[in-house]
Amino acid sequence: MRIGIIGLPNSGKTTIFNVLTGGSAPTTAYSGGAFQVNTAIVNVPDERVDRLSQMYQPQKTTYARVEYADIAGLSGVESQERSVSLSGELMNAVGNNDALLQVVRVFDDATVPHPLETVNPARDLVRLDTELSLSDLSKIENRLQRLQENLKRGKVMPTFEDDQKEFDLLNRLKPHVEQGLPIRDFHLTADEEKRLRGFQFLSAKPMLIVLNLGDDEEAPQIDYPHQRSAVTSIRGRLEMDIAQLEDEADQKMFMEEYGLAELSAERVIRQSYNLLDRMNFFTVGGDEVRAWEVSRNATALECAGVIHSDLARGFIRAEVVGYNDLMAAGSHAAVKSLGKVRLEGKDHIIFDGDIITIRFNV
Repeated sequence: MRIGIIGLPNSGKTTIFNVLTGGSAPTTAYSGGAFQVNTAIVNVPDERVDRLSQMYQPQKTTYARVEYADIAGLSGVESQERSVSLSGELMNAVGNNDALLQVVRVFDDATVPHPLETVNPARDLVRLDTELSLSDLSKIENRLQRLQENLKRGKVMPTFEDDQKEFDLLNRLKPHVEQGLPIRDFHLTADEEKRLRGFQFLSAKPMLIVLNLGDDEEAPQIDYPHQRSAVTSIRGRLEMDIAQLEDEADQKMFMEEYGLAELSAERVIRQSYNLLDRMNFFTVGGDEVRAWEVSRNATALECAGVIHSDLARGFIRAEVVGYNDLMAAGSHAAVKSLGKVRLEGKDHIIFDGDIITIRFNV
């Protein structure tokens, strides 16, 4: 799972990146420098992996992972009148993500000037959302023009039927995007979603809005009614400082002082899983206990493919046991004696926390 962190200049994108990754990327004020992307991969905290490792004592324990990309390079917001200007290079970097995390500035700091002079979260949110929609609209218009030229050549083309379906779909989608509405709000069938996948439309991606607060600020009420979206808040500078402390006792002390029940990294991962409709299943054994990330309602065959393509190609059966059943029984032998271990076919739906062993032959 890859999540791109975006936002206007000086909104605190890199601060939030450091909060989520425990990193120490420089957080100096934006100065219009060269385009760059900071990336980091972090483990997805999961108590179930810890308990399975205690049970099986494997040589290796592997957690599911999430990759964060801190995407810098925004420019062109020097005045109130100008729209956000995002380069093609930046748009490609934004498009190469499963979901987007948009940092919206709420904190007020005279030493970090806002590029639009005043702090206004609602305005900033609309401005960047509009730019994402404009990028999508440009792609739609360019593709419609090419499709129209293709269709004029007549039905002799082998792809005529597919081109016609794509042309009709984009024509229906265009007025929606012209209103500045995200594509994720547009009702699409499964086939239509598949047709649009290659475009990497930015406003189609699930969006987590992170309000970047000062140390003692309360989160403002933000109306963001779009589908596959959520709004949360982080006291960015404070949590970054805490996350970078090496001593856990010091971390706990500062968290208690500022009333933080947990650091935001775990909460944001949970919210990201929900937005992307993802879950974890597990494989276990003496060699390795491992968590695998997959879409909810994935079949046993799809899970086998996530582990290795050979397992999907030679799939025979999946041995499946629920995590809670295994923990209640205390061992694999005990849960098997209770009849809780099932042999399932390739179309069986795997649930969050299921432990599976693939039987295959290639």
